[in-house]
Amino acid sequence: MIQPLLKHIERVFLGKTEVVRLCLTTFLAGEHLLLEDIPGVGKTLLAKALAKSIRGKFARIQFTPDLLPAEITGSNIYASMNWKPEEVKSDSPFRFIPGPLFANIVLADEINRTTPRTQSAMLEAMGERCVTCDGITRNLPEPFFVIATQNPMEYEGTYPLPESQLDRFLMRISIGYPSREWELKVLETHQLARPIDTLEPLMTTERLLELQQKVKKVLVDSAISHYILDLIEATRQREECLVGVSTRGALALYRAAQAYAFVEGRDYVTPDDVKALAVPVLSHRILLKNHLRKTTRPMAEAFVQNIVENTLTP
Repeated sequence: MIQPLLKHIERVFLGKTEVVRLCLTTFLAGEHLLLEDIPGVGKTLLAKALAKSIRGKFARIQFTPDLLPAEITGSNIYASMNWKPEEVKSDSPFRFIPGPLFANIVLADEINRTTPRTQSAMLEAMGERCVTCDGITRNLPEPFFVIATQNPMEYEGTYPLPESQLDRFLMRISIGYPSREWELKVLETHQLARPIDTLEPLMTTERLLELQQKVKKVLVDSAISHYILDLIEATRQREECLVGVSTRGALALYRAAQAYAFVEGRDYVTPDDVKALAVPVLSHRILLKNHLRKTTRPMAEAFVQNIVENTLTP
């Protein structure tokens, strides 16, 4: 079902096969994705296409400085007389109204524009798959996949994501501009209507959950595991790196390699899988000296790529 699903999404998200592959890899690994790119390149379209393809519930959250945690997690409100009795718990006069986080695919648009207080609410949802409201913890639906976006060109009035939240994203990637050939096809396909409006489901969320379980069974040879740890250890030993990749980052690369191999149609991981994923999985988990939080994405990616090129392959 993987290759048909890839082609199904590419029917509306044209010319970005590798982006779709990495997005699906993140989803099958059971993790979350950070898209760092300028507006108008198709970030929302990608999330909607994925949600429609698996018959999942889609929600979009526009993050702003005045957004409150309860507006994304949900809140308890007093049950008025207009509500049916069965909608109110017998032991409480309040009714819980779920927020937009109670969806299968959540697009967190411009996540760095909201305050740390609201970002922390997202942190619990992404890490624990649940939200807490008035002391009651509620599980989020499965599958649960967050695609967060941020604009790398505008930093005024933003709140940089803390390292603890960046670490919750399996990958950080960008979409980029399409080629002229594919951009022309975009113009032609949108002449009469939006293709996303006619996209039909290809599978169910239950089937997607089954695929996520199969990903965990993909074979990772001990030599590959040692290769992953060699890359992780190298980020910690380089003099120019202040903070290297954590153990969670090592596990993220391990899971991502399993999912990537599965997307490629294999039940085993190769060194090339690890190499292909090292930069998007590890570059946002390091902190270079003399730059601290101002470590730019190109610098981090070049640093990780250099480690890949200088680490012995099994």
